[in-house]
Amino acid sequence: MEQPVSSSTEDCDTTCLGSETDLQQIKAGMIDEQAAVQVADWFKAFSDPTRVKLIGALLQKELCVHDLSVVLEMGQSAVSHQLRYLRNLRIVKRRKVGKTVFYSLDDTHIEQIFVQTLQHTKHG
Repeated sequence: MEQPVSSSTEDCDTTCLGSETDLQQIKAGMIDEQAAVQVADWFKAFSDPTRVKLIGALLQKELCVHDLSVVLEMGQSAVSHQLRYLRNLRIVKRRKVGKTVFYSLDDTHIEQIFVQTLQHTKHG
């Protein structure tokens, strides 16, 4: 039995010859594969609610693992694991004072992207 052909307005019609846009110029301006993978990995970091909460807490103040575990009501090892993941992506950085390690956002870009994304989700 044949499936009906979708006539979605989002698809080009079979007679569509494309737009008059210079596609080579668009292609030349696209990001390369390595950058695409890095951006995708970066957004994966924001796909986990625990990591989002960690970033939200660090947006307010530099905190140690103990403080973060109290705020998030999680074990220190679970918090440390997530912080290591975020540190490997250069989303957070650490600073050691004696035996205490403090974490903060790596730079203002992280803060800007996080705040912008949060504002977008509340925009409705």
